[in-house]
Amino acid sequence: MASTVSRRSFLRIAGALGAAAGLSATLGACAPRNESSSSADSSSGGSAQGAGSAKEDGTIEAAISYELGTNGYDPMTTTAALTLAANWHTMEGLTEMDPATGKSYAALATELPSANGTTVDVKLRDGAVFHNGEPVTAEDVVFSFERVLDEANKSLYAAFIPFIKSVKAKDDTTVTFELEYPTGLFADRLSTVKIVPKAAVEADPKAFDALPVGTGPYKMTDSGAASKTVKFERFEDYTGPKPARAAAMNWQIIPDPSTRTNAFQSKTAQAIDSVPYLSIDQLKASGTVESIQGFGLLFAMFNNADSSPFSKLEARQAFLYGIDMNKVIETGLLGQAAPATSFLQKDHPQYQEASTVYAYDPEKARELFKKAGVTSFRLLCTDHDWVKKCTPLIQESLSALGVKVTMEEKKSAEAYQTIDRADDSYDVLVAPGDPSVFGNDPDLLLRWWYGNDTWVDSRMHWKGADAQKEISTLLDEAIRAQSDADRKKAWGKTFDVISENVPLYPLLHRKSPSAWDESTLVDFKPIALTGLSFIGVASTK
Repeated sequence: MASTVSRRSFLRIAGALGAAAGLSATLGACAPRNESSSSADSSSGGSAQGAGSAKEDGTIEAAISYELGTNGYDPMTTTAALTLAANWHTMEGLTEMDPATGKSYAALATELPSANGTTVDVKLRDGAVFHNGEPVTAEDVVFSFERVLDEANKSLYAAFIPFIKSVKAKDDTTVTFELEYPTGLFADRLSTVKIVPKAAVEADPKAFDALPVGTGPYKMTDSGAASKTVKFERFEDYTGPKPARAAAMNWQIIPDPSTRTNAFQSKTAQAIDSVPYLSIDQLKASGTVESIQGFGLLFAMFNNADSSPFSKLEARQAFLYGIDMNKVIETGLLGQAAPATSFLQKDHPQYQEASTVYAYDPEKARELFKKAGVTSFRLLCTDHDWVKKCTPLIQESLSALGVKVTMEEKKSAEAYQTIDRADDSYDVLVAPGDPSVFGNDPDLLLRWWYGNDTWVDSRMHWKGADAQKEISTLLDEAIRAQSDADRKKAWGKTFDVISENVPLYPLLHRKSPSAWDESTLVDFKPIALTGLSFIGVASTK
């Protein structure tokens, strides 16, 4: 069952989210930062400690850049950046990923479980209750996993747990997982399924979707659907490891960057995400601004169909060698990104430099385009604000090689609809994407693009290639590996194969800038994930 769920679920993920900007319409640059990272740009040395004293009855005021998603807050279905960020504070899985470090910790589970065999018992923490006062039981855990794994529910999260065969209640506070195979990623992936109250969900699914009931440190009191402000209050009966340090939070929903910037400067918001690159220096006069290097990609996807000029490897490599990426980053993004040297960004814990690194080499690019017989091609681009600052520079760089580049710009949904309609509808797509909000391990990030038929077959037209089969084998080898060394070795080989064949490949990894008032927020940490995290944060207001 699990392998079927994985294939079908990834098909649904990519299809649904491809129509919504390949994930980027709802998720911006958002990869967890390595704790040892030194790649942050800060106006005050990156201090996260507030200057004032935390108040037990304090309130956190913030402004967030993304709209409320169309499918509500239900953690089985939501993929929108705002709802995901809100759920970090109101929902819990058996394990959770720290948004600032990317590391997993035990949440509703008493400890981080390991899957050395195919049967794993997980015990629930003592005294855990939902926001409605009902105790968390093993039956709720079983229900939460089964509804995600049920193909009828079309949950994208099923694809993240392909190794789970079944979940059963051993007793009231213990669940037993039966696995298809042992995996060292078990604890990390449990965080993708949030535990929900069976009775409340079954009684009124729409009400739960609109105002969810979880076990997290904060309880949502206003979804923001009408008020445009998401409101939270401290959950007094929380028994987990990350209690709320403020009595309340209010998140203004402000997609407009100028309005959001003004909210911060006027002190109506203590923190904002997605600081416009041009406003970074301006906001340093009002507070602390820090950019965290993340996984978030600007990528090039090539049409590998026989009818496309990019069916030839030389053409794909020429494209990558032909872009002056340093100019794109410095001019288009004001230095707020890093050129790709592998599938992962350099500060990712599992980073390994790829066997092929595409540094700017115009002579080599000309030679490879000539060898491939490419004199012209179509460049399809999405119209995200920051992407639009890069794509004209990419076109300019490639056109300077003597190749005619016809560029077309479309909204993300339209771009993917165009690609999905016909095999010959494009030659190269340049677009953003980032699944790291769901998890930080390379297997999850790699499978998003290279492990499902929607991307590999329907979009890249690369399925069946020898290298594609090799990648599938390596991914399977990595997820089944029991040692960190074996897993890292398999992932390293995967990075190399992708870099050598480049059916889809990152051009750069973005930084994500946040701004906050260090004098009124205590222990705030900026993150590279889309949104804001106030887990463990207090307010002096």
